[in-house]
Amino acid sequence: MDLEELKKLREARLLEHKRKKRAYYLKSKMQKQQKQQITTRVKINYEDELFSGNNVDFTKKLQEIVKKQKAHIDSREEIIKQKIQEYRDKKRKYYEEHKQSRLEYDKEYRDKKKEKLKEYRKEYYKKNKEKILAQQKAKRLQKKTTQMEQ
Repeated sequence: MDLEELKKLREARLLEHKRKKRAYYLKSKMQKQQKQQITTRVKINYEDELFSGNNVDFTKKLQEIVKKQKAHIDSREEIIKQKIQEYRDKKRKYYEEHKQSRLEYDKEYRDKKKEKLKEYRKEYYKKNKEKILAQQKAKRLQKKTTQMEQ
């Protein structure tokens, strides 16, 4: 293949890619519009609804609104409790199924941590050996002086 053919091939592939990309975005745009059409709610003119009649109508409307809100909250509460229970059951089942592997992993993890801690302590004492010895000597002298005073 010569250079011109490669350029043409590259351009053709680029155009094909752009066409696919545009089709994808148009498709997603249509899906978003359909979702918006489905989820659009009827707008309520509250002034007309609440103040159209006398005050008795107003209190009745408020009571209806309160009942609807309470029913909505109660329905959501049940769904949330159900989801929490499902999660707990799923978690308990998972832990029961993988109990042995978790115990092995925990044991390995603790052993690694112990080894790292031992290494860290060794390095720490090597670096600060003189400081630690000086502190120990000072404490011993302090104990001796307090014992002599008594």
